[in-house]
Amino acid sequence: MNAPFHSLVISFRLMAAIGMLLTWVDCLTANETKAPHLVLEEVQVPPEWALLQRQCLQAMAPAAEEFVESYTREDGSFIWRDAWPGMDGSDDGYEAYYNFPLYYALGGPREILDLSTRLWNAVTRQFTEYGQVYREFDAYYDWMHHGESYVNFYFFGLADPSLESFKDRSIRFGKMYDGTDPLAPNYDPKLKLIRSPINGSKGPRFVNSAEDWVTHREVLSHYPLPFPDIPNVTDSLAWVDDERFPWILETMNARMMRGDVPLNLTATSLMLNAFMATGEPSYRTWVKDYVTAWMDRVEQNNGILPDNVGLSGNIGEHMDGKWWGGYYGWRWPHGLFNQLESTLIGGMNAYLATGDASYLELPRGVLEMVEKLGRSEGNQVLVPNRHGDEGWYDYRPVRAEYLVHLWYLSRSAEDKARLARMTSGQSWSSLQYRKQKGDFGHEGYWLEFMEGGYPTYPEDILRATYQETLRRLQMIRQDDSVPEERNVHHWQQRNPVVLEGLVQTMMGCPNHIYHGGLLFSTVRYFDPDKRRSGLAEDVAALVQKIDKDSATVQLVNLHPTKTREVWVQGGSFGEHVLTGVSHQGRDIPLTEELLRVRLKPGAMGTFRLGMKRFDRAPSYRMPFDLL
Repeated sequence: MNAPFHSLVISFRLMAAIGMLLTWVDCLTANETKAPHLVLEEVQVPPEWALLQRQCLQAMAPAAEEFVESYTREDGSFIWRDAWPGMDGSDDGYEAYYNFPLYYALGGPREILDLSTRLWNAVTRQFTEYGQVYREFDAYYDWMHHGESYVNFYFFGLADPSLESFKDRSIRFGKMYDGTDPLAPNYDPKLKLIRSPINGSKGPRFVNSAEDWVTHREVLSHYPLPFPDIPNVTDSLAWVDDERFPWILETMNARMMRGDVPLNLTATSLMLNAFMATGEPSYRTWVKDYVTAWMDRVEQNNGILPDNVGLSGNIGEHMDGKWWGGYYGWRWPHGLFNQLESTLIGGMNAYLATGDASYLELPRGVLEMVEKLGRSEGNQVLVPNRHGDEGWYDYRPVRAEYLVHLWYLSRSAEDKARLARMTSGQSWSSLQYRKQKGDFGHEGYWLEFMEGGYPTYPEDILRATYQETLRRLQMIRQDDSVPEERNVHHWQQRNPVVLEGLVQTMMGCPNHIYHGGLLFSTVRYFDPDKRRSGLAEDVAALVQKIDKDSATVQLVNLHPTKTREVWVQGGSFGEHVLTGVSHQGRDIPLTEELLRVRLKPGAMGTFRLGMKRFDRAPSYRMPFDLL
């Protein structure tokens, strides 16, 4: 062998050896990165809840596909009418599929994420043609309806924040409310107020037209009048009377449409979404400042949440000095419901953004006030739901889900005691399932399970979930309605993707507040093999117990021959720092953002996670981005 050739061979061998060494180092590093903190090996027959949970996860996909095939054209638009007037309606379009991205984030198939994206874009195009949507955002409406629309959008952040246009849209939508978009001057950054209760991508709507309300008048004829002193109007049927309706519209424009209302607190979800998508601190600051402004207004109003603030920042400015009477305020149309829900959303979001639990004083103050004004009748506590010129009236029970949400966020003994007092007489030991417009309504039963008083709740809610999916599929198959005559709520009433039971059992939390709330979970899961959000294939998860600084979780691998791996994160947005895991008498400290669990074939195990809640800035960042 001549010398040059011999040297070449040596060089190749040396390069090969170096390559093998680098490969070995890479593999070692990868294995170290992926090494589990916890290995579950004990093989057991899977419990019923695990079988039901996986059945629900698998059944939703074909159900969703049948739903979409029945009601949409090839481009994803609804098989419906050619025109739709007024400012109402796009929210109902987005609501038809609002939980599809969340289904994927829980572990649904990839096809659901692609379908979710196609449908969101189709609704946006269709309602742009109708006139409700402008620049991909609702042109103008209130934040109860914006909230219903944009939970669909927020869930894409949980599903896959790297999706094309998600970050761009998050920024553009956020700028519509931070005072920097000249086409949408919704926000006064100096006074920290949103300038009208009707707002959107075209800015504040100070004067409404008759056409704006054309699709909503019949519905509102069943509610009390917005004011008792509207000229020439004495009853709510004036909403559907063309001669009297202009007097309602004129009075609302004069008193209601200029300035801020508590309902606008729901916009904090949009701004926090922008922060979690980008990391830009100005969005987090906006949330903190805006919620603080409302807390200051409560203090200025002797501890009572005012429902209207004028363009100069003064309470009652356009309402003859009255702190009541605002749009979606203490009198009209729902009363307490809107004040409690919007302050909860605002307070929860500020807590998430800052880690400061004092922001929960905003909704807590509303509850404390109405409880002091309440009275007992039989075994029920009734509180005033409305306030007008005559004072407080319309006494009814507080809806339990809001009390559960507050306690779930605070974990305080005070909030738990209030929950018990204000829901006395209600029993949650045997599920009475009733599907709401969204996936909520069974928070009390879930809490009873968390407290150890309803051991079969996971099986019961998952069985009811599957039954509801089947019921809705039957509604679809028996639907003989004429497409052009369908109500705008037609599709959301038939959506067969039902997730409340899955969210509660898997993530250890009540589902999100339907009218615009983010999903605040105890834990969240990722599939490291597929590098995606959601439980790994064949794995079921149950959060069995939560307390102030821990959660007890059970994982099951239903596959008899294949090992599965799951990563567990603290909170939906990585906001809870995991401090350690306890399993079978062994305590393992954690210094990372998640727990890696490997489940051997057929294995099942229960462990306790220690956590510091709300100790990290929230983000949509996927854990794979940290490796």
